[in-house]
Amino acid sequence: MKLKIELVEDLNEDEVLIRCGRVDDTVQKIQQYVLGLSASVSKMTFYKNNQEFYFPLNEVLFCETDGDRIYAHTANDSYRIKYKLYELDEILPRNFVRASKSTIINIIQVYSVSRNIAAPSLVEFNNSHKHIYVSRHYYKDVRQRLNERSNYEK
Repeated sequence: MKLKIELVEDLNEDEVLIRCGRVDDTVQKIQQYVLGLSASVSKMTFYKNNQEFYFPLNEVLFCETDGDRIYAHTANDSYRIKYKLYELDEILPRNFVRASKSTIINIIQVYSVSRNIAAPSLVEFNNSHKHIYVSRHYYKDVRQRLNERSNYEK
């Protein structure tokens, strides 16, 4: 196995590329390790009332705007975060993708997507009553990321 590291000066997001003749256990373990590292690196502070909360980003179902505030939703609660949505687009890991002008979803937590060609598509999440709508403009990106997710889980 060869290992090569390439420095790219103007790269917005780190990228790990695995070239292989076949996907075997070793390649899958490398992939899971790298994905685990990228998820654990991203930490964020969540706020509710006068408390600060610290929990893994993978527990977040989606982030959305409500007026001039941004909230991160978990299965049972919501927390204020001190970022703008466009900032979250840049700092959140790849498993988060824009679903509408006001929403970013965690594709790892997506349970189902009810496709609607004429209107926004309904997204439901694992172990939660919460749902959001994916606008037609962002549906293709969400679909692509969901397909990538299923490749990771094979």
